[in-house]
Order: sequence, then C-alpha cells, then structure tokens
Amino acid sequence: MDKTYVGADGTLIPAIRDFVLAVESESMTVLMGPSGCGKTTLLRIIAGLDARYTGDISLAPDARIGLMFQDPRLLPWRTVKQNIELVAAPGFTEADLDRLAHAVGIADMLPRYPQELSLGLARRVALARAFATKPDLLLLDEPFVSLDERTADRLRRLLLDVWSARPTTAILVTHNAREAILLADQLVLLAPRPTHVVAIETIEVPQRERTPEVIETILADLMRRHPANFTAV
Repeated sequence: MDKTYVGADGTLIPAIRDFVLAVESESMTVLMGPSGCGKTTLLRIIAGLDARYTGDISLAPDARIGLMFQDPRLLPWRTVKQNIELVAAPGFTEADLDRLAHAVGIADMLPRYPQELSLGLARRVALARAFATKPDLLLLDEPFVSLDERTADRLRRLLLDVWSARPTTAILVTHNAREAILLADQLVLLAPRPTHVVAIETIEVPQRERTPEVIETILADLMRRHPANFTAV
C-alpha cells in the first residue's frame, strides 16, 4: 500500500510507502511508530474513510468494522445509552447493553449526557460503542492518549477484559512502547514517514502475565534489538 498527500504548495508528500502486513484472525495487532508517521492514516484507509491510496486491502465483503478514535466523538445531544444504541449491531438487545455497560463500568452513566462525563468515562463509553457494533475488525486509534497513566492503565486492562470475553480481530495504534507490549499479540514497528514495516515481533507471554516487571524485560530486549524504534521510552 502507498499513500501520498498533496501539500498546500502542490508538493507531493509520501505518507505510506510499500506497506505490507498480514493480520491474524482474533489477534491483537499493535502498530507502534513515532507521532506523525501515518498510523491514523493507515486506520482510516482500513476503515474505508480514505480511498485515496494505491494498493489492496483484503477484508470480507460483509465485515463489520468498529472504530475507536482518539477523541471519543460522542453526540452531545444524545445520552450515553443513545450514543451506544445508535451504532449497535442488528439484534443488539437491552440485555446486551446491560452486560456491556457493566463490563466497561458505565452502567450508572447510561442516562447521562457526554458533557457530564470525565474524559476517562467518555473513553469507556467510546469503547462500549465500538464493541456494540459486534465488529469483525476492531480499530483503535491511540484510544488512551492524553489520559493520566493510572487511568490509562485501568482502561488498557479493561480493554483486554472486554476483548478477551469476545475475541475479535483488532488493530491498535500507539506511540507508547509499554502500552504496545502490554496489549500486543503481534507488535509491528513502523518507520517515520513515509511509514513502512520495520519489524514484526510476536510477544509470546500471555497478556494476563505481563506484569510491569515482565513488560520492562520485554522492552529492554526490544530496545537492544531495535534501538532506532525506542529512542524515547
């Protein structure tokens, strides 16, 4: 896959070049690269929100895609419940909503409006909304960026809980090395723009066993073998 922008002065700006990646079914693939390298652009292309690229993306023709943006993007004139139900898959019931709301810790928030929520709670709603689509492919665009580390870590582990209960193929992008190591089955290291795959690492330790100490051990090994990709961790 290749993607080129046209700058304001007409200059061609390559954003993605020779990008090739196979994603395993029901796995968590994490794309890690520096800010501005094209991670969000990749997700937008996969989601069908940007058709101006060259190359091919192989998805089932009827695949349902769930997308969680950096910004929760909740409709302010709808309640939390209405925001979730608006995108829910056909056959999504009140019982489904109740289970999902309890799983992500927003059961008491369903009648509230987005402006009544903290950013952390809004991210929980966005996560619930993404899973309510019952996606075949879940795309997560730096979903925990700008949160304090304690809140972000709770939400990362919450994501693992919800995802493990209903395994689906997931692609998450981040520039946070420890977040990537905690979540990834397959960790894809990306080059600066124009981005392409530098290396693919399979993390064998089950997510549930990735304690802070284990994450630091894995990180040290990755830094040793891929120093250019871990210059600021």
